[in-house]
This record gives sequence, structure tokens and C-alpha cells, in this order.
Amino acid sequence: MFKEGKVVVLGGGSFGTAIANIVALNKFNVALWMRSVERADRTALDRVNADYLPCYKLAPHLVITSDLALALKEATTIFFAVPSSAIGALAQRIADKVIPGSAIVSTAKGICGDNFDMPSELLSQQIPHARVAVISGPNLAKEIASQQITGTVVASEDPILCKLVQNMLGSKYFRVYANHDQRGVELAGALKNIYAIIAGVASAMEAGQNTKSVFLTRSLAEMCRFGTHLGANASTFLGLSGVGDLFVTCTSPLSRNFQVGYGIGMGKSLAKTLGEVGQVVEGINTTKLVKNKADQLGIYMPLASALYATLFQDQSVEVSLQNMMRAEQNYDVDFMESLND
Repeated sequence: MFKEGKVVVLGGGSFGTAIANIVALNKFNVALWMRSVERADRTALDRVNADYLPCYKLAPHLVITSDLALALKEATTIFFAVPSSAIGALAQRIADKVIPGSAIVSTAKGICGDNFDMPSELLSQQIPHARVAVISGPNLAKEIASQQITGTVVASEDPILCKLVQNMLGSKYFRVYANHDQRGVELAGALKNIYAIIAGVASAMEAGQNTKSVFLTRSLAEMCRFGTHLGANASTFLGLSGVGDLFVTCTSPLSRNFQVGYGIGMGKSLAKTLGEVGQVVEGINTTKLVKNKADQLGIYMPLASALYATLFQDQSVEVSLQNMMRAEQNYDVDFMESLND
């Protein structure tokens, strides 16, 4: 017997697959939509997403389909598990099929286009008759699939919506914590990708542990500085979606952004490195958008600016790392300045 309400997960990548299976194992009626007809049919037959999570057996009642209309039929909760660059077009495509009052949950960790829309903002614009939440945190899909203890954050100003997502996803190994700072949680999830690239570069260049700790903590300071300028709550960056996600993506070779940074640090071109990773790497576009936004608003972002110079202005990795370490020596944590006034 299924629990009340149909759930659909849009996007058959590693995280979308993991999320869909968790909800299915929690005894909900779930459909997983994949864009590729061939991959959907193969996954449905084999009960394994061989391209992304080849050792992760899928629940027998999880429906896997490439038929978008079929997947969405009677769905009352929709997870958008697609890259940020794909959200706008997909939202437009399904807007008239979404039941009014439905819950929409974004899992994207990026920024949507030059207007600097966050995924939840774009979803609210395109599907105004739905309620929107986001989930973000240190959520490496392969570890979720192997049932390693994992925590994530669901963020919405609607506490009932947060509770709904907690009930759908919560399990003995996947813990879901609520936060009302939706903007802060989304910004943290997007920003940390920049610094994961930097961490990968530093690791490839065999930086010491002292150096890595400097990069990690200055990265957190930049995230907090930028986020609070854009209306986020500073305390959000001290939680799972902030320092938690930052730590994982800056230390794990499973992180795509870390992998790209490592490749660049080893002297490979960006194009070659992206080809080897073979999946969307949100941090590349996020670096460009954040650098431009920071310049526009006058926000001091020395690490992001140095990475931008390497990615888009052909500045050498060595010079960029030197520039990062020549940044202004001011307060350890920005809010300490106000405490000393």
C-alpha cells in the first residue's frame, strides 16, 4: 500500500536516481523521468541505472519512463533533479501539467542565467501555482546509494512543505533538516562549487594541510560575505548546506568540481578535463556569474576572482594561487568587525 500522493523525479542522473529510490523505499508511488528513451527502457528492465549508479539496485515498484506526460499524471510532488541550465526550459514545458498547489523541490546547485536567478526563483516564476522548496547539502550520490549516513537540508518559508519533504526522504541513513532561509541554502549550494575547483587545484599541486585549511576557511568567509550581501542569513553557512557541503566537495574526489580543479592543477586544459569528467560541472558557469555579480555590487571575492582569471583569462594556476594568498589580511570572520565597533 502506497502512502498518499504521487511523486515524480525529473532527471535520471546519479542524484535524481538516488532520491527517487529513497522515496520509493519509503513506500510512495514514484516515477523517475529520464530524457533518453533508450536509457529509461534499459534502466526499467535491468532495475539499475548503469550510466550513473551501476551497483544501486532500484526498488521494484519505482516507475522509470521517458514519457513526461505519463510521469507527471496525478503527481502532487515534483523533484527537479536537473542542472540549473535546464530548469527554465523544463519548467516551461511542464507548467500547464502541474496540479495547482503541488510541491516542487529543486535539487540544483547552480545559478540560472545572466539574470542571476536562483533555481527556486525561476521555478516560482514559471510555475506560480505551485509551492517551491529546495534541498541542498553534502550529498554525494554514490555514498547515498551505498547507504552511508548522510544529511541534507530542505529549505522553504513554508514549514508544512518542509515537513512533507522530510517525511518523503527521511530514513535511517538519510537525514533531512529544515531551514527557512531558502535563498541562503541555494546560494551556499551554488557557491561552494567555486571553491571545490580551487581545492582540486591545490590538491593537484600538493599543497600542505595548513594551506588547504586556509583555502577552506577563506572560502567559507567569501561564501558568507557574498551570501549576506544578497539577503542570506549568515548562520546558514555554518550548517549542512554551507560548511558541510563545502567540506565534502573540497575534500572528496567524488566531487565533479574537485575533479575539474584537480585536472587543471595537473596542467590539463579545461576542455580536456570537462571531457574526462563527462557530467555537468556547475562550478564553471557559477564562477563567471558570481565574479560578475561581485564586481557589480562591489563585494570583495579574491579567491573567486583568481579562479575566474585562470578559467576565462588564461592566467596561470601558479599566479592565481599566489594572488589568492596576497588577499587583504583583515578580520577572520566578517561579522567580527561589527563586534569591535
